[in-house]
Amino acid sequence: MSILKPNYVFVLDTKHKPLTPCKPSLARKLLKVGKAKVFRMYPFTIILRKEVADDPRPMILKIDPGSKVTGLAILLGSDIIWVAQLTHRGQAIKASLDSRRSLRRSRRSRHTRYRQARFLNRTRPKGWLAPSLRHRVETTLTWVKRLSRLAPVRTIFQELVRFDLEQIENPEISGVEYQQGVLAGYEVREYLLNKWDRRCAYCSAENVPLQVEHIQPRASGGTNRVSNLCLACEPCNTKKGTQDIKIFLAKKPDVLKKILAQAKRPLKDASAVNSTRWTLFNRLKETGKVIATGSGGLTKFNRIRLELPKTHFFDAACVGDTPSISVLANQPLNIKATGHGSRQMCRTDKFGLPSRYVPRFKFVKGFQTGDIVKAVVTSGKKVGTYTGRVAVRSSGSFNVSAVQGLIQGINHKYCFSIHQKDGYNYGF
Repeated sequence: MSILKPNYVFVLDTKHKPLTPCKPSLARKLLKVGKAKVFRMYPFTIILRKEVADDPRPMILKIDPGSKVTGLAILLGSDIIWVAQLTHRGQAIKASLDSRRSLRRSRRSRHTRYRQARFLNRTRPKGWLAPSLRHRVETTLTWVKRLSRLAPVRTIFQELVRFDLEQIENPEISGVEYQQGVLAGYEVREYLLNKWDRRCAYCSAENVPLQVEHIQPRASGGTNRVSNLCLACEPCNTKKGTQDIKIFLAKKPDVLKKILAQAKRPLKDASAVNSTRWTLFNRLKETGKVIATGSGGLTKFNRIRLELPKTHFFDAACVGDTPSISVLANQPLNIKATGHGSRQMCRTDKFGLPSRYVPRFKFVKGFQTGDIVKAVVTSGKKVGTYTGRVAVRSSGSFNVSAVQGLIQGINHKYCFSIHQKDGYNYGF
């Protein structure tokens, strides 16, 4: 088992000038003798009580953009001194937009007051990205700018990768075959009938009405891609419902193996990276830093050559030209995008009808939902120390999402704030 090495601590002078990060042991000594104070908890940063005239050594920030998780690594020469994993919330944004769309459509179909449709009075600007994709770019840029204010970053490396989606599905494809997709000359249903021999994929029934079925249910993130579709008779389709196919066919391993062999690897994540890679690159150039790129193949080659495990932050550290690496930090800061809440004034039930209202004032007893607090409970059934994200209540009884789980009913008198809400949750 490898030894966990914590991240180095960011250091600022009294003029907020970023200096070379230091080891946690040195930061503790500076805080203990009163030469520094805590400036920020996440990422942990201290600020000195004096001005430093010397120029710090330039550092390198490396980024491994991903669809769900982006890896970040800061290098001082060839030493990895700070690593993090940034988890995006693109899927949550898409789910919220889908919910809003369904609620509005439902209201328009009823004889009640509704908001007029406005989908024909807008034009998309050049380079438009869907909100779930734009979020990935904006969140990554937010952390690039934040880290640039805390460390003397001079160069940024980005993995600029492009996935060949057709070759992922068919490694033997070449030439004119790129112009002929799997539906060339077929309708979707005819293609599926031919592919599945006009039989139910689950019970092999023939000469019965067949329905188009999603192998991976849409409720679990499945898509309408042809590789995720099969044919099923009505009894099998109804019986399966939204079950995972592995659960549904647990007693039929041979049938399960056959269907999974037909299913192709989902390409949603690869498409997200392809859509955002150049937008992120152009936005990074606007920061004024030196921008360099590396391919996905070079990243994998460096990681295998340097014998590093497969993680998002080590992949980031191996982006671009990486002759050698010394691992001084391997315990990443886990950053999860949570958003800044909702501007929705009225919550609705599943039918789109008002169910409850949101308080006008967000602060309760000096706290707001999203703050990271430390609660030291000294009496009652919940005696203990809890650190985590708080959800405030007008009554002054808060909920804290700590490592131990969700702790409900913590009085505000036991809480004190250690990090103000910034749209992210943190952990190690």
